[in-house]
Amino acid sequence: MYSFDYERPSGVNDAASALGEDDKLLAGGQTLIPTLKLRLAQVGKLVDLAGIDDLKGISSNGSEISIGAMTTHVAVADSAEVKSSIPALSSLAAHIGDAQVRNRGTIGGSVANNDPAADYPSALVALGATVHTSKRSISAEDFFVDLFETALEEDEIVTKISFPIPEKAAYAKFPNPASRYALVGVFVAKTAGGVKVAVTGAGPCVFRQSDMEAALAADFSAGAVSGIATDSSGLNTDIHASAEYRSNLISVMASRAVAAA
Repeated sequence: MYSFDYERPSGVNDAASALGEDDKLLAGGQTLIPTLKLRLAQVGKLVDLAGIDDLKGISSNGSEISIGAMTTHVAVADSAEVKSSIPALSSLAAHIGDAQVRNRGTIGGSVANNDPAADYPSALVALGATVHTSKRSISAEDFFVDLFETALEEDEIVTKISFPIPEKAAYAKFPNPASRYALVGVFVAKTAGGVKVAVTGAGPCVFRQSDMEAALAADFSAGAVSGIATDSSGLNTDIHASAEYRSNLISVMASRAVAAA
């Protein structure tokens, strides 16, 4: 690990002001710290958000759930509010990584990192969530841009994420047995505005499967999506799975998610 400076501000504005050109924000650190330890990245300063209490906690107003950016995965999984309002989100959080990752990793850090195999992006897109930052509010579909890329500006900090409460929702994933990242994960949500199907792990960035959405709008059943194929030409191929394999998994995981919902 290369040497760097460290700062732990107590407020969001102080954190934003502390950021310089070569500095990075530290949330849960589950991706950033290993990257620094392996000297795959170098920073001038780490600005640790752990001391900002305003970024932690979960609340509900009856129509949506709001989760602070520094809320850990285990807190989302164990939350009574999330379990009663969006059990699919609670279940998703409960199956992220292992116990150590769930106790240190945060929802804001995961969302801001936008790993192509992360679980949360599919939930945000399918549920029509809004990402609130130190500067503005961004719809989930506008927030996730590309591989490890989001709409965040250099000095912009995710403060909370608000999730509208759906009529039905479920998440199904085929995890990598070592990392538990999603080779393919599919989040299905039915709301007053219609049905959304969001896919993670299969491509460079989370995306919606519009053919499945149309089929489920007409018939919300597992059989409605089981035979729908996803074009493999834009999907990931790596040592874990081919694009064609991931294409097949999308149909399988979508069917399981609908059945669970």
